[in-house]
Amino acid sequence: MSAQQNHWTIEGLPWDALDPSKVDADLLKIIKAAALVEYGAESYADYLCRIFHDDKDFQDVARRWAVEEVQHGKALGTWAEKIDPSWSLETAMDKFRKGYTPEHFMDDDAISVRGSRSGEMVARCMVETGTSSYYTAIADSIEEPVLQKICRLIAADEFRHYKLFYDTLNRYLAKENLSRPARLKIALGRIAESEDDELSYAYFAANANDNDVYDRKTYNKAYMQRAYSYYQFKHTDRIVGMVFKACGFKPHTLPHKIATKLAWWRINGEVKRMKKLAA
Repeated sequence: MSAQQNHWTIEGLPWDALDPSKVDADLLKIIKAAALVEYGAESYADYLCRIFHDDKDFQDVARRWAVEEVQHGKALGTWAEKIDPSWSLETAMDKFRKGYTPEHFMDDDAISVRGSRSGEMVARCMVETGTSSYYTAIADSIEEPVLQKICRLIAADEFRHYKLFYDTLNRYLAKENLSRPARLKIALGRIAESEDDELSYAYFAANANDNDVYDRKTYNKAYMQRAYSYYQFKHTDRIVGMVFKACGFKPHTLPHKIATKLAWWRINGEVKRMKKLAA
């Protein structure tokens, strides 16, 4: 990751244009949760540096990636604090850190939980696929100008991060020769993990009262119902294309079209199901 001489700053955001009247409660809740996940990127960088312990170039990439991710969290958190002055990013983050730590972050092993370094990069590509598409979807759906600007800036960063991890993936594929089916299995597994405790607990830590008790299913439904509602078909198509690329399959083919329709059907189905359960 080359130095970003012209990278945006939180201070440079158009805060004077902030319009709380264009923010509803559901939007505020998911942004608070997203701020916590982004803000905790340094732990991921520590893990990646253990996996790539003898690759100084990639370690530098991972550290600079984490700096930008933390900035994303601070920007989202600052926005949320301005909309809801009673909320504190640092207080919510402290609650999040105390309640959630991935098991492999606590290990000292220098072996990826994905089985190889190229497998780890496939997983990272899936994360950047999800975040870049998610923030694009939010920006395309909302009218609050400052958050819209923040989401577009973050999405651009995440697309660039995807390319960085994709380039590293290709570098290690030359050494490890991870097959396309193996890459697809890792990709689907990491996508499934997007519905695990991290996002659910972030939503809980960001939004629950101090006396509330965490239940993964309850807070997962609360988060996913709101998050999925921002997606449009074009965002789903882009997600599938990026997944295909990381797994070594050609995008914009018949399988891509079929996969996009299936993914869109699932997203719509989840939104409808969760709204019905909430009602």
